[in-house]
Amino acid sequence: MLNAITLLLLFQLTGEAITLFFSLPVPGPVIGMALLFAALALRGGPSGELRETAQNLLQHLSLLFVPAGVGVMLHLQRMADEWFSILIALVASTFITIAITALVLRTLTRHGATQADTDQLP
Repeated sequence: MLNAITLLLLFQLTGEAITLFFSLPVPGPVIGMALLFAALALRGGPSGELRETAQNLLQHLSLLFVPAGVGVMLHLQRMADEWFSILIALVASTFITIAITALVLRTLTRHGATQADTDQLP
């Protein structure tokens, strides 16, 4: 488990370093996650230890929302002042996410259907 957590933190650190070095507007953990995805895709998937560690982290994911909740409570007045902008951002991002997910699903479903048709040819 320690090796898997170390691997996850190293990818996050690498993402942070890339963000700082190139002054990118993307958070370091997002870049680290993309690098981890690329590494796992090249390796053919996660190891059993990494899979088990990730599952354990996901079981306790709700604890990671505590700092965000504290931040909301700390900046409650600012949120009250800017509620309209926040509402528009939340609604727009939700709509865009649902639309993109639907498009990807439709594309993958069509690709899967044509792949299944091709596999059944004699």
